[in-house]
Amino acid sequence: MGIVGTIPALLWVLLAYLGVIYLGDGAQTLNRELFSFLLISGAPVYITVNGLLVLVGLVMLFFEVLKATRISNITVVDHMLSTFVFIGYLLAFLMIPAAGNQFFLMLVVMSLIDVMAGFSVSITGARRDIGLNEKNLG
Repeated sequence: MGIVGTIPALLWVLLAYLGVIYLGDGAQTLNRELFSFLLISGAPVYITVNGLLVLVGLVMLFFEVLKATRISNITVVDHMLSTFVFIGYLLAFLMIPAAGNQFFLMLVVMSLIDVMAGFSVSITGARRDIGLNEKNLG
């Protein structure tokens, strides 16, 4: 998979969010409507930059959970990097005014879920492997 595969996908969302804040007009850019569409009911749906980044974050979280299911030598490094990304999200949420909103909080929680899921899946897999080895010994 290489070095690029070990980089947590949610890091790219964090970098995109910070890029929008610092290269755009801050919170004004985040609240800008990108596009809208009508549902069959006639209700309009407006997608903002904030909303799009949360949607992208959800997709990245899916891939991160899939990545957590593999067992390899690089898994520990992947968990450490995911933890560092979570710390980055948390610091940005607490220290950057434009990141102090409900959309970024959702991204922080997604990053926390990524960290917890990675450790949980690894621990469960390790228990299963140990259990299989014990049955083979006895």
